[in-house]
Amino acid sequence: MAPTSSTPAKPRAQKAAPKDAGTTLADDERTALDADIDRLEEGSRVWAALTLDQRARLLGRVRDAVGAVAQEWADAATMSKGLEPGHALSGEEWLGGPYAIIGLLDALRETLEALAKGRSPLDGVKLDTAPGGRLRAHTFPLNGTERFLLSGFTGEVWFEPGVTAVDARREAGLAQLTPTEPGGVGLVLGAGNVTSIPVADVLYELFAHNRVALLKVNPTQDALVPVFERALAPLIEPGFVRIVRGGAATGAFLTSHPRLVHVHITGSAATFDAIVWGASTGSATEGATRETPKLKVPITAELGGVSPIIVVPGQWSAADLKYQAEHVATMRLVNAGHNCIAGQVVIVSSDWPQRAEFLHRLHEAYAAAPERPVWYPRSDERLGDAASSYPDAAWSADHTRAIVEVKGGDDPAPVETIEYFAPILGVVEVAGTGQEFLDAAVAHANAKLTGTLGANVLIDPVTEAALGDGFERAIADLRYGDIAINTWTAFNFLTARLTWGGLPGATLADVSSGIGVVHNALLLDRVERSVARGPFRPFPRSVGKGVFTILPTPPWFVSSRTGAEVSAGLTRYLVDGKLPGLVATLTKAMQA
Repeated sequence: MAPTSSTPAKPRAQKAAPKDAGTTLADDERTALDADIDRLEEGSRVWAALTLDQRARLLGRVRDAVGAVAQEWADAATMSKGLEPGHALSGEEWLGGPYAIIGLLDALRETLEALAKGRSPLDGVKLDTAPGGRLRAHTFPLNGTERFLLSGFTGEVWFEPGVTAVDARREAGLAQLTPTEPGGVGLVLGAGNVTSIPVADVLYELFAHNRVALLKVNPTQDALVPVFERALAPLIEPGFVRIVRGGAATGAFLTSHPRLVHVHITGSAATFDAIVWGASTGSATEGATRETPKLKVPITAELGGVSPIIVVPGQWSAADLKYQAEHVATMRLVNAGHNCIAGQVVIVSSDWPQRAEFLHRLHEAYAAAPERPVWYPRSDERLGDAASSYPDAAWSADHTRAIVEVKGGDDPAPVETIEYFAPILGVVEVAGTGQEFLDAAVAHANAKLTGTLGANVLIDPVTEAALGDGFERAIADLRYGDIAINTWTAFNFLTARLTWGGLPGATLADVSSGIGVVHNALLLDRVERSVARGPFRPFPRSVGKGVFTILPTPPWFVSSRTGAEVSAGLTRYLVDGKLPGLVATLTKAMQA
């Protein structure tokens, strides 16, 4: 988010810069990469000749290919993180891999089919107004399967102020409104933490921008390359996609290549600065003083941040306290915290009578969650940094995770400005109750926490109803591109018809959580944010108590005893649509 006169600049992420291997590519490596770009340039011309119907059918072929490798995909991803195939935590790899991609493929195909018939992708989607006169599209759920499997969950896309319903419908479709205009060859620098991200980013290049894509995978995902190649074979064969491996030298060669017209990166602000400015640090000052970017082509980016979890005080039952404590632990511990969507700072009220009990439950849930490898490169350094900054932190799981309760004499800056990308969870206090607390917590998150990617809010139905319009206004005041109410922003990430990305307004000099959005299967233009809402209580406690859901403990919760089986079963149901398998999966879900 770029600073304005009315909005103070948010703190800059204090991540270390990437380590450069200090090597150059051999001639044969350069030749091979040039040959890949030659093939993609040919593919770009073929892509521009395809009709929307042909592209929709192509998505169907990709879907079949993803379904065929789904088990291998989940197994390879699980092993890449130091676990055995079928491990109790492997459900995260099903949801964050083939499940997410199949949902995206289905949603994109429906968008293309609508455009091919001369309709807007927003036809039939409810539009109304959000606070501040913004236009809002209710994009989840849109079919019976979504309503049944994820009952109680909803999703909205909010447009930038000034966008009208006529504008939104007319502009929905992005580059697919002009499919014969080629977008050239783009470079996708793939994420290293979640396996669906590189594939989803390639799909967005093709369908949002008509750009064929050269995907350089992060070295942490080298083992997934054979899976990606088979999953994307229908796009690779005609020259729409190429996948390459490589380290810093490969990235440097490609980002300066004269025939690549665009770069998209999922990573850190330090890596972004190194690409754009040639910077050696993540310093905002250094980037801002540079007048001429090193990078000569446009760039989009998703760069993470420090995500708040705002706990609005209310009168919670013992079951509520336990469930929401497990919810917060989930936000930090899934994938060992190696997520840009991981919640990092819990904001609680110092005046909440149940504060101590909630924090006690949180410590219990955090320590009791299954142990797992902290596997992402340099995570040990980040854990060490947290231990140095907060010697009184509460460590658990053989000293691989910690809760930092920021006390009066502690410096909150490290936990509020460093995206640890590791299992470090901070707790800070803000005074007040009701609207006073919520407004203060929103102001604290906006001003003190690095980034504008994702924010989470937990609030019981009685308190939300009492706040009324004040609650919706506070949500609008949160300066984040994705907001989750009584769910986790991972839901936004996995929901194809929502958008994923930082709040608009970032610049090359002050990139914050990134530039642009991804996923966005309705191909909507001029989007400001996406907002997801979930049930405060699971089934059966959801009956007659606010938002109803048939879901018991969701399969993505770290406390779910059947998360692996349910996540695999839901993915297989998306693949084959077989009802007996779905019944068995739902039975397992009830045992969570």
